[in-house]
Amino acid sequence: MSDIIQLLPDHVANQIAAGEVVQRPASVVKELLENAIDAGAESIKLLLKDAGKTLIQVIDDGKGMSATDARMSFERHATSKIQKAEDLFNLCTKGFRGEALASIAAIAHVELKTKEEHQELGTCIKIEGSKVISQDFINSAKGTSLAVKNLFYNIPARRNFLKSDTVETRHIVDEFQRVALAHPNISFLLHHNNNEVYHLRTGNLRQRIVAVFGSKMNEKLVPIKEQTDILTIEGFVAKPEFSKRKRGEQFFFVNDRFIKSSYLNHAVVNAFDSLLEQGTHPSYFLYLTVPANTIDINIHPTKTEIKFDNEKALYAMLRATVKHSLGQYNVAPVLDFNRDSELDTPYHYNKNTNSGTTPKITVDPDFNPFKEAKQKEISFPYRREQNTQSWESLYTSVAIADGQKQEELFESEKEIKTQKTFQIQRKYVMSLIKSGVVLINQSLAHQRVLYEEFLESITVKEANSQQLLFPVKISFSSQEIEMIYTIKSELENAGFSFDVFTKESVTIKGIPVSVTESKITIILEELLNDINLEVPDKSFSHFDVMAKSFAKTLSIKTGTQLSEKEQESLVNNLFSCKDPNISPFGKPTFKTFTLSEIDNLFNL
Repeated sequence: MSDIIQLLPDHVANQIAAGEVVQRPASVVKELLENAIDAGAESIKLLLKDAGKTLIQVIDDGKGMSATDARMSFERHATSKIQKAEDLFNLCTKGFRGEALASIAAIAHVELKTKEEHQELGTCIKIEGSKVISQDFINSAKGTSLAVKNLFYNIPARRNFLKSDTVETRHIVDEFQRVALAHPNISFLLHHNNNEVYHLRTGNLRQRIVAVFGSKMNEKLVPIKEQTDILTIEGFVAKPEFSKRKRGEQFFFVNDRFIKSSYLNHAVVNAFDSLLEQGTHPSYFLYLTVPANTIDINIHPTKTEIKFDNEKALYAMLRATVKHSLGQYNVAPVLDFNRDSELDTPYHYNKNTNSGTTPKITVDPDFNPFKEAKQKEISFPYRREQNTQSWESLYTSVAIADGQKQEELFESEKEIKTQKTFQIQRKYVMSLIKSGVVLINQSLAHQRVLYEEFLESITVKEANSQQLLFPVKISFSSQEIEMIYTIKSELENAGFSFDVFTKESVTIKGIPVSVTESKITIILEELLNDINLEVPDKSFSHFDVMAKSFAKTLSIKTGTQLSEKEQESLVNNLFSCKDPNISPFGKPTFKTFTLSEIDNLFNL
């Protein structure tokens, strides 16, 4: 039998590695931005075309590379960040695996231009699918420019798995924001299809957060700061009244690296105990600094998960620090055990001295307020003569005089009515049918009803719109404003009417008739969140996701008490739908139990 195990060619190995390192255009953006930061850049530009599918270019003013280093940077496991395995547990840089550029070059057309400050000429290298096309000397500025073109050109299956430009751009912006928020001392510029999306100048943490999320964010922030031997915490949390129904504005940074940690998130949420509305999440921007040898950041390919040596201590410190700041800035009530001099007695009281006299309390045992009221009543000049009979005796005389007629009267007023629906635990509606009963989830059923109504009004009918007496101005981030403007025509078909768009706000002058003014912000936030969740870019899809989002936001929630009339209306509307069996999100809306199935529960 011949040998069957063989070494993979380098270009195939690089493509396999690329599948781990490069999942989408945003992965490339993250790696290139981190390399620019490690190079000591003070200014970084990110240029995109077609959500990064056609072009991703990062230009920095860092220290640059020599001709030899430029060529070596595209080799697998080539890095300047570590020399031995022990260095993995004392990292102070971003990229260290030595696979990023090699993986990117295996699946794209790459052009690198770089020059060190003391060199007269720079280096230009062109690579296509791991194959070096050319390497030349060029005249260029100090720093590095790396352009990645036609991503996944040689792996069409991977390219077909990419989402719409809207979704891929959202992922890129997420990565850009994470890097920019971690480094307020570096200026960043983001252009997409020759349009400026962000121009972030250097500043402090607060200025960078406001520059990314809009000027409205400034009033929401509560500063956080604490320093201990094992941990330094600084940053901001948003006030409870500005909590969101989505988790978008939640950022943890450890040693200037963005991470995800459900454990630390729980500590922050716990600090907001009883301050948040149900179903909302706090916004926070927290920067943790710990000794590099107490964390392991090499447990996940994307390096967004970190293992801490002392998680429990960090949890306790983070929770206590956030809770203290909320109290310190009068966001949450706290107990102040420091004595307030204004509450002291105006004299020194001593029971053994006569410095103060205790007042005496006297009670009049003969005081009768009712007696006084009776006397006033008698003095009224036009008082009618009081009937000596009590109300009870009047009802008794009526009952004795005409007891039989009274009994007949009440019997005639009785209505024999069979109730057809019953609400169970304010969550389900049970309706009686000939074969047994049907159990309906009130929230899911109402979602189906609203979904079909909204979808019909958006796509078939002309949606009815109600004009607002006073236009409503809502603040969003620049990226969210751009997204709303992209789907403006679809929103107008749904019944919205817009007045003014700015970089940080949108003014609404009309809304659908089924939407209340108080729900406008919630609906738009939920809609933007749903659009971000991997929605394909087809003309009908925006209508569909819009109808689903509206239905989810406006539907009856679990815990809502329904009258008998409302229950019957919900049942009738559900079974008038084209597809009453499932909710817009694929969950069953009802379950039918026949009489025989119920009998079987009791072994009858």
